[in-house]
Amino acid sequence: MTSSSAIATQLHRHREQFPALANKIYFNYGGQGPLSKQAMDAIIQAETHIQQLGPFGNEVGRWIGSHIQTIKQAIATELNTTPETITLTENVTVGCNIPLWGIDWRSGDHLLLSDCEHQGVIAAAKEIGRRFHVEVTTCPLMATLNAGDPVAVIAQNLRPNTRLVILSHVLWNTGQVLPLEKIMAVCRNNNSLVLVDAAQSVGLLPLNLNELGVDFYAFTGHKWWCGPAGVGGLYIQPEAFKKLAPTFIGWRGVIKDKQGQPIDFLANGQKYEVGTSAYSFYAGLVEAIALHQKWGTAAERYQQICRNSEYLWRKLSALSQIKCLRTSPPESGLVSFQFVQHDSHTSFKLVQFLETNKIFTRTIANPDCIRATVHYFTLESEMDELVEQIEKFSQ
Repeated sequence: MTSSSAIATQLHRHREQFPALANKIYFNYGGQGPLSKQAMDAIIQAETHIQQLGPFGNEVGRWIGSHIQTIKQAIATELNTTPETITLTENVTVGCNIPLWGIDWRSGDHLLLSDCEHQGVIAAAKEIGRRFHVEVTTCPLMATLNAGDPVAVIAQNLRPNTRLVILSHVLWNTGQVLPLEKIMAVCRNNNSLVLVDAAQSVGLLPLNLNELGVDFYAFTGHKWWCGPAGVGGLYIQPEAFKKLAPTFIGWRGVIKDKQGQPIDFLANGQKYEVGTSAYSFYAGLVEAIALHQKWGTAAERYQQICRNSEYLWRKLSALSQIKCLRTSPPESGLVSFQFVQHDSHTSFKLVQFLETNKIFTRTIANPDCIRATVHYFTLESEMDELVEQIEKFSQ
C-alpha cells in the first residue's frame, strides 16, 4: 500500500465515525459540525452514569465537579492556556455577553465593532449603547479582504475613550483571518480591551491564547470541534479578569460560608458560571476534541483545512459564472462565492437546489454570497461534486 493510499484509507475510516456524513455532502461546519458516534456515546454514557448515581446527591455532585475539571482541561490544552482562565457557557453569544455586560460602562465611553460581526453581538452592543449612553461605531474591515490593512483600519477608528473593541478572529462571512496579535498591540497601546468572537476560529486555527494576550475570547464547541450544541466557553485573560464584574450570578460562581450563604466570588473563570448545566454534553465535547487530536495536531488539521479550501477555491474560480470573494487562496476553511450576475434570490435558489441533492451550504446576507465550509476530513470528491452541481444549476 502506497503512502497516499494509506492516508486515504485513514481518512475514510475517520469519516466513518461521523454518522451524518454517510448520506450527505456537508459544507456547513461553520454553522454546526456533525457529532461523531463516540461523542454521542459519551453523552449517553455520562447521562446514564448521572442517573445511576443520583441524579442529585453527594456522590453525583463530586462526579460532576470532577467532570467539569476534565472538560476545562481538555479545552485549555487545545487553546494553550490554563483551566482557571476558562468559563463554561452555552455558546458564543453567552460568552460575548459576559464581558459586554460585565464592564463598568460610563456615559461617553466608545465601543468599536468591525462591520463583519454577527447579528447577536451587534444587537447586544446597540443595547449597551442605549442603556449606558455609550457611542457604538463600526470600522470597515470587510473592504480589507483582498487589499488593505485591517490593523491600520482599527487604529484609525480607535479613540482615546474606546473602552472595548469587538471583532472576530475569523470573519464569519468572508473567511478572512485577522492578524489578532498585531491588533492586540494597537489596542493595548490605546488602553482598549478586546473581545473576540471566536465562533469560526476555535477548532479551525491552531491557537495559543496565552501568547495572543487577548482579553476575552468567546467560543463554542458545536462548530469546528463538532461537539454537541449547548456547550461553549469564554477565555478571560488574567489581567482582564480584574476588570470584569459578573454578568450572570449563581451558586457555581460564589464562595459560601458554613451556612451555605454566599460571601464572595470565586477567583477564576467559574466566577461567571451560574447553575445547573447539561453536564452529559460536557462528555460529548471532551470526546469530540479527543477524536480530532487522534487524527493530528491543531497545526496539522489547520494545514489540511487550508489545502482543502484552496482546492475548492481553485475549482470554483475556474467557473465562468462564479466569482470567489477572495482573489487568493483562503486562509481558513470558509470559502464564500457569488454568481458573476448575482442576486440574493439566485443564491437562495442555488442553496435550495444543492440541498435537494444532499449537498449542504448556506447563504450569507452581507455580503450577498454563498458560503461553503470545508474541514480537514472533507473529500476532494465532495468538492468536485459541489462544483459539478453548481454547473448544472447554472445551465
